[in-house]
Amino acid sequence: MRPKTQYPTGLKLILICLLGLLLLFLVLRSSFSSSQLQNSSLISAIYPSNIIASSSSPETSQEQSQSSTATTSNDCPPTETLVPTCTKISPSLANAIVHYATLNITPQQTFKEISVSLRVLEKKSPCNFLVFGLGHDSLMWTALNHGGRTVFLEEDKSWIEQVQRQLPNLESYHVTYDTKVTQADEIMEVGMREDCKVVGDPRFSKCGLALKGFPSEVYDMEWDLIMVDAPTGWHDEAPGRMTAIYTAGLMARNRESGETDVFVHDVDRDVEDKFSKTFLCEGYLREQEGRIRHFTIPSHRARLGRPFCP
Repeated sequence: MRPKTQYPTGLKLILICLLGLLLLFLVLRSSFSSSQLQNSSLISAIYPSNIIASSSSPETSQEQSQSSTATTSNDCPPTETLVPTCTKISPSLANAIVHYATLNITPQQTFKEISVSLRVLEKKSPCNFLVFGLGHDSLMWTALNHGGRTVFLEEDKSWIEQVQRQLPNLESYHVTYDTKVTQADEIMEVGMREDCKVVGDPRFSKCGLALKGFPSEVYDMEWDLIMVDAPTGWHDEAPGRMTAIYTAGLMARNRESGETDVFVHDVDRDVEDKFSKTFLCEGYLREQEGRIRHFTIPSHRARLGRPFCP
């Protein structure tokens, strides 16, 4: 997930603007009722999609008014005006704005690629978000999923230590991979076996592609979003993302109900292209923008007999 080269400052400015817009969105969402949003053409023009505010009955409004007298100085007071009265932002968002405003290196994904995941996070956050890879975009993902749980899996232990010194609040775990990009064809053949079509906990899978060395909390959690942007896969001796892609798909299928949005970055490369289409399934493909591909995978436990791929 770490960029190999420094990217233009224009992308850095775009990212800062994106975080600023998110901040403005959060402030406005906490301040307006649904009726005000529907009646205000100005706000509709600024936020044309996915703005959700709860409407209140007279009884609810009275209860909120009564409870506001007990509000501490750190809480956001209720408002009936079009002018936001609460300017307090989340620590994660504040840290992200300062971090990217002062960083000379920008995330490896482009603005359009980031926007693919952002649109899903706008609907699902706060949620459970698993990211394969720890990089310069990690604080951004944590901020965009404010209130949820964002976990990073990284193969480079020294890099984890370096990031944790700067960003100690990020939840990351060191993991190891025993594959190489040069083994991709052989691993693909293994993945075609019937054992790899059986849905279950990766820890107990008989498929050779299922990763079993993650912390237990990774397997025990049902992930709403999974981003595969690691391990390293740009040279022949690198681990490659063959098993990471398969395991992400297996976790998504094995959830009790609902669906998981899975994103794979660098699909311009042969391994990411073939393995995502094969094990996340072209029938589950929802969108591709640049080098990122978005799949929506439903629970296979919720409907027994569902084929591995539609």
